[in-house]
Amino acid sequence: MEHFLKQINGVEKTEVGYANGRTPNPTYRQVCDDDTGYAETVHVFYDPQVLSLSLLLELYFKAIDPTSVERQGGDSGNQYRTGIYYVCAEDLPVIETMMEEVAKQYIDPIVVEVMHLQNFYLAEEFHQDYLINNPTGYCHIDPQLFEMARRANASPKK
Repeated sequence: MEHFLKQINGVEKTEVGYANGRTPNPTYRQVCDDDTGYAETVHVFYDPQVLSLSLLLELYFKAIDPTSVERQGGDSGNQYRTGIYYVCAEDLPVIETMMEEVAKQYIDPIVVEVMHLQNFYLAEEFHQDYLINNPTGYCHIDPQLFEMARRANASPKK
């Protein structure tokens, strides 16, 4: 997901980590093996003058299965639940509107968790820029979606 989001014009920085759990400073092993409550997440920093939250969410929903419980692609477990963890309360109406729009496209219920970000811990270094550092590494996202993300909000040619 991190690599996908980095393709979008207006995304300035991403950090892979763990959100909204109970254990201070969790490790990947703890998140996978213990009942820490964390979701593996990507913290996205973006320029709202270049990229609207609604477009960012629209692209996010193209890269996930919003009806899948605790699973994305071949990854399964509580830490692989999908979620949108917001920081600014004023973003919530945009998120809720997008959730309603996406729900209209599916028969099954949307199970994306929408919550205020309670805490976030940076994942270990080997998780950061994973596909850049591991070009043949596993990714559940169809590679064609990376190009779609690059084109979705491309800067006009000068």
